[in-house]
Amino acid sequence: EELVNFVKEFGHTRVPSKFPQIPSLGGWVDRQRQSYKIYLKDDSSSSMTADRILLLNKIGFEWVLRKLYDKFGMEYLLAC
Repeated sequence: EELVNFVKEFGHTRVPSKFPQIPSLGGWVDRQRQSYKIYLKDDSSSSMTADRILLLNKIGFEWVLRKLYDKFGMEYLLAC
């Protein structure tokens, strides 16, 4: 729900790791990306599920990010 609200407000799923309004959201989004990478390798240690992938895809989740976002931080993200 928090990510859905973020997408409604900012138009993307590139949540900064230090997003002040919801501090835990950036970490959660990062963990989804990490779990997805493990899931793609058929590694049973992944907590990712096919249902969660479908739900995240429905809101336009970006599974792979360019390092540009990390370099410039939240100001760059919010300007997009």
